[in-house]
Amino acid sequence: MPTHEHNCRHLLGELSAYLDGEATTEVCAEIERHLAGCDDCQAVVDTLRKTVTLYHTLPQPELPDGMRERL
Repeated sequence: MPTHEHNCRHLLGELSAYLDGEATTEVCAEIERHLAGCDDCQAVVDTLRKTVTLYHTLPQPELPDGMRERL
């Protein structure tokens, strides 16, 4: 496996903590260094960040009557 691909896979495993502000300073620095040189991962992070923002800002849909009990 090429080093670049390995770094990308490693990055993906840390994204949630990074975006939630829960990653260590060292991990954040490593991710930001990688993102500076990897357009593909930068696109993934931007998309995930937008998805999380939308999830937190959009109104939650109403469940039909009885759905909560069935779940």
